[in-house]
Amino acid sequence: MAIERKKYCVNGEWKDSKTDKWMQVTDSSTGEVIAEVPCCTKEEVDEAITAAYNAFPEWSLLSISKRTQMMFKWRDVLVSHLEELTVLCAKELGKNLVEARGDILKAIEPTELACSAPYITQGSASMQVTTGFDTATYRMPLGVIAGIVPFNFPAMIPWGWMVPLAIATGNTVVLKAASYTPLTSMRILELFYEEAGFPKGIVNLVTCSRNESELFLTDPRIKAVTFVGSTDIGKHIYSVAAAHGKRVQAQTEAKNHALVLEDCDLESTVKAIINSTYGCAGMRCMALPVVVVQESIADKFVALLKEKAMALKIGCAYDPETQLGPVVNAKHKQFVCDWIQKGIDEGAELVLDGRNVVVPGYENGFFVGPTILDRVKPGMSIGDCEVFGPVTVIKRVKTFEEGLAIMNANRFANGSAIFTQNGYYARQFELLSDGGMVGINVGIPVPSAYFPFSGNKDSFFGDQHVLGLDGVRFYTRAKTVTKHWYDEASRKKTMDTWEGTVERL
Repeated sequence: MAIERKKYCVNGEWKDSKTDKWMQVTDSSTGEVIAEVPCCTKEEVDEAITAAYNAFPEWSLLSISKRTQMMFKWRDVLVSHLEELTVLCAKELGKNLVEARGDILKAIEPTELACSAPYITQGSASMQVTTGFDTATYRMPLGVIAGIVPFNFPAMIPWGWMVPLAIATGNTVVLKAASYTPLTSMRILELFYEEAGFPKGIVNLVTCSRNESELFLTDPRIKAVTFVGSTDIGKHIYSVAAAHGKRVQAQTEAKNHALVLEDCDLESTVKAIINSTYGCAGMRCMALPVVVVQESIADKFVALLKEKAMALKIGCAYDPETQLGPVVNAKHKQFVCDWIQKGIDEGAELVLDGRNVVVPGYENGFFVGPTILDRVKPGMSIGDCEVFGPVTVIKRVKTFEEGLAIMNANRFANGSAIFTQNGYYARQFELLSDGGMVGINVGIPVPSAYFPFSGNKDSFFGDQHVLGLDGVRFYTRAKTVTKHWYDEASRKKTMDTWEGTVERL
């Protein structure tokens, strides 16, 4: 079977790369190579930045109402292609169809938020701030935005977290699509121009390595960088781009913890943890890989978790009956399996081992089954570092206070959850947890797009988070205008050190 060689997109045109280095995209369920994407040259990355830079002046001056009308049309295009994009996402990434559909829906949701641009981009104003002087603050677009995309959400992150608010507020964008999973994002960009009819150059797309994408951090035409990925790279992007005067929004790793107290609704709690831990094969920063369980119910909890985990149907991502699909590729499967072995070597108790799963008919797929490691102690790296796979670790504690202390000791603070029927403990957890997104009897406390995705500590570097009003502020700058019109009385006044100084009694 011929392997398709994909192109990069500049100014609405798909172009052949001059690179001699190509990166493989696989069907995660079969292991087959289904496409190759270019490792674009620095000149091609520069070309994409130039296209966005040249498109910015006209796009930024287009009325908010016209940009909003285009966003409404774009939303309808995405909805009409929901099923096509769902299958493509499942194929290249490994999410089951329900999860892949959710990926696309989570791109549509922020697009709907962006349709409210005339409201959410409003500034503030006051007349007669001091006699004869009026002051207004406007939210203005920044310029060219660089979006550096991870592999695990090929629709939601570039086309939900990055593009909608950026372009609705008048900016233009260059996306560095994930080389493992670029096909969904590329297809969405085709629809962006072909069916939604956006002006050329508003969104441009390249695939490349870290070497070429370094240009995003230093080129003066780039005004902001939004990134999702590992903490080490996020820190690098934050330090270099900020040193070059750019805004940075770096969403990085996580090791979310749940605290399960003895008064929880056990059946419902285990169901929620199964969903949050093994959904998307654990390849999401809001997975729930660590469960801190009160000792009095720990044996019962672990037994029920194992029972329900073993009942999950593992299979081809685009089989409608599949509940747990493969991980993204062979390299990532080995990464997850190495972490499982490291946990065992550190002394954790292996309750359920998913390393040797074979799916009939898909023997070459990148499958890892549900894995449970119990009695994980402080200092074990399996309990502190991000594995990004369907692996659950259990930490046992005696009290609420001990559990909270263990959770807050982790360097990451993306999300946290508590499962309890006790209102006092729930409120204390809400108040004292370091997690930026907190769930109370909610395993995946991801807010809707109308609120910020608000990680803390080593899970985020920057000042404004993605989505919500944080996102609007990230993609805009304040411009404050003070106005005065001369009349006969003001002409006769003596000019003060500052015009319009607030009068004193």
